[in-house]
Amino acid sequence: MTDRNQELFARAQLSIPAGVNSPVRAFRAVGGTPPFFERASGANLWDANGKRYVDYVGSWGPMVAGHCHPAVVEAVREAASRALSFGAPTEAEIELAEAIRRHVPSIELLRLVSSGTEATMTAIRLARGHTGRSAIVKFEGCYHGHADSLLVKAGSGALTFGNPSSAGVPAETAQHTIVLDYNDTAQAQALFAARGAQIAGVIVEPVAGNMNLVLPEPGFLHALRELCSRHGAVLIFDEVMTGFRVAIGGAQAHFGIEPDLTTLGKVIGGGLPVGAVGGRRAIMERIAPLGPVYQAGTLSGNPVAVAAGLATLRLVEQPGFQDRVAAATRALTGGLADAAREAGVPFSAQSIGSMFGIYFRATAPASFAEVMQSDRERFGRFFHAMLARGVYLAPSAYEAGFVSAAHGAAEIDATLAAARASFRELA
Repeated sequence: MTDRNQELFARAQLSIPAGVNSPVRAFRAVGGTPPFFERASGANLWDANGKRYVDYVGSWGPMVAGHCHPAVVEAVREAASRALSFGAPTEAEIELAEAIRRHVPSIELLRLVSSGTEATMTAIRLARGHTGRSAIVKFEGCYHGHADSLLVKAGSGALTFGNPSSAGVPAETAQHTIVLDYNDTAQAQALFAARGAQIAGVIVEPVAGNMNLVLPEPGFLHALRELCSRHGAVLIFDEVMTGFRVAIGGAQAHFGIEPDLTTLGKVIGGGLPVGAVGGRRAIMERIAPLGPVYQAGTLSGNPVAVAAGLATLRLVEQPGFQDRVAAATRALTGGLADAAREAGVPFSAQSIGSMFGIYFRATAPASFAEVMQSDRERFGRFFHAMLARGVYLAPSAYEAGFVSAAHGAAEIDATLAAARASFRELA
């Protein structure tokens, strides 16, 4: 039988670098040929061979209601029938902004953009424009998009400025970013004691999702809030993944912390390209045309993306929605841990809201260094064993997973049956 995935992958590589339009899709971390998907519905995907998979990637987060939810599809169809783009204001933009503000009290004003990367890039610029300072603090393993200032790895010491982690990022740009260890409160305190007057802002994933799922340790986020307040720096929560997934008000609502700026994406577009940056009025009024911090975008607030986002948020805010998806996620991670234990495979799993992490190490990691101790080779074997059994996980040991409202008992049970067989292969 002809493998259409292999055919398409070979064809794609003739026109597209590595055959993919985002690096993780190339399967370089796990090997093999990526499936090329043709359709999706609920919790399931179908590839070019017609094979069905239970999906735990969810387009990297936005499909919290499941793929092709009828209400979202109808909203997109209706909006597209009126216009694909205006490049001008619409009432729907106001409605989406009002819905976000209603659920995220720290956001007094917000600007819609077209992606999470654009949102974080704008947040960094706002922090610098508001404070008149240059230094930005980020954390090892946290990814905030591919803007130059944020593609930075740690310098030679904990309190030094960073180095570029990508070719094409000038050293003079990277030198304004300081990279610390996630969950290391003492390190952050030492940095602010030494250089607090230079720091424009701190950007952090309140729950890390780009080095696999890493939860903040008690007191870590509160310490960042206190340090930024004391030293006049801007605290930025990157909630592109966690917004409307960890809780209806995001991770900030879950942990009871108000950042100065918040970046959003994923869910607020319902799967279509949209993002937002919002926060305290005094900072957001720095953005053009009210202030000197410039940001613009023809497709910002695109009517079709806004329609998808509004329809998704209306589903997410229904009573009990968050609790049901969180319960399904806990059932998944608990069942995976049990299956691994029965097979004698070193493994751990955890979740928060509808996000989850799986790790081939005895305990869940609390830092980038601990994530790197996971058994990547064993993860790769598990990934392919699950893929062969119709379960689609993120093709990297360093990515969080996502459960949707469409994942019911049947999908969870099928996943755990596949996992038990897969773990036995690894034992």
